[in-house]
Amino acid sequence: MSSITLVGAPHTHGNVTVVRTMGLVMLALLPATAHGVYLFGWPALNTLLLTVLSAVLAEAACLRLAGKPVAVYLADGSALLCGWLLALTLPPWAPWWLSVLAGGIAIVIGKQVFGGLGQNLFNPAMVARVVLLVSCPVLMTTFVAPLPLGSAGAPDFLAGLAITFGDGMPHFDGHTGATLLGHLKTELGRDLGVVEALAVGPGVGDWLLGQRGGSLGETPVLLLLLGGLLLIHWRIIDWTIPTAMLGTLALLAGAFNLMDPARHAGALYHLCTGGAMLGAFFIATDPVTSPVSRAGKLLFGAGCGLLVYVIRTFGNYPEGVAFAVLLMNAATPLIDHYLRPRVYGRSRRGKPLDYPGAVRQGESS
Repeated sequence: MSSITLVGAPHTHGNVTVVRTMGLVMLALLPATAHGVYLFGWPALNTLLLTVLSAVLAEAACLRLAGKPVAVYLADGSALLCGWLLALTLPPWAPWWLSVLAGGIAIVIGKQVFGGLGQNLFNPAMVARVVLLVSCPVLMTTFVAPLPLGSAGAPDFLAGLAITFGDGMPHFDGHTGATLLGHLKTELGRDLGVVEALAVGPGVGDWLLGQRGGSLGETPVLLLLLGGLLLIHWRIIDWTIPTAMLGTLALLAGAFNLMDPARHAGALYHLCTGGAMLGAFFIATDPVTSPVSRAGKLLFGAGCGLLVYVIRTFGNYPEGVAFAVLLMNAATPLIDHYLRPRVYGRSRRGKPLDYPGAVRQGESS
């Protein structure tokens, strides 16, 4: 029987912690969030705060019921980020109960039921969004037009409280309506051409700057793109999922637009509207619910892009990012099973690198 001496390897430790990761993601979200609050005013800030607060309180309640140290687990920032991301997908003038319900569903059903951080199968924020979208479709798909803080007609602080805790948007019917994707879906249902539908909407510049109706944090495309690039630069996320998702969406939109430009919008339209940019960089890249290997991530992102386009174009809902992410989350275990990363010290066929006939580093294959 041979004697084996264990020696500590010269491993390199990176400064990667859950707290640091959550903090950098929130920092990347800050420009788009601030712009969304500016565009939609005090009610949007109320929606953000209520959703985040309800998520944190729901996390604390679940931790106490499970007998876990509340302060320790809350300090990782995961509940805060979950509520933040969820708020960005809600209507900016949402009533208070919708924000509170959203935060509770995301944490209790989407996260803690599975065991907490790192054990959930589905993205918690998208679980809550889909539940509310199915339960309250009219409320979740009716948005206010941008009314920047301090502009004529924009509600002040007290009016914002009245909108959030009162009857909400019905007093502002002249400023509410469907998003561009919803409008396009309606026009397509009436067999009108896409060109005619787009003629009544804003231009590309307005799409990029967020000057349109939509969810609280989905409209400022350029700021979301900036935040996503920062996450890639900080190595918080990998480039594979956003590139595959947005590339597949653009490729399909461009192909269908070439075949029938009177009925199918182009690639730029699909990339700049809805939650494509937010979903690609901040939601689909969730490390817990996405594949591990690079090939798996590319397949996952491509699947998200394909499903988003199919739902937007042929489905009943104008937006498909949440549904696409959840469906691909369900496929993640299968993807990881067949597209496993190569184990360090083994060949791609799974054999040890020191077996007879193995190709060693520096040798030709």
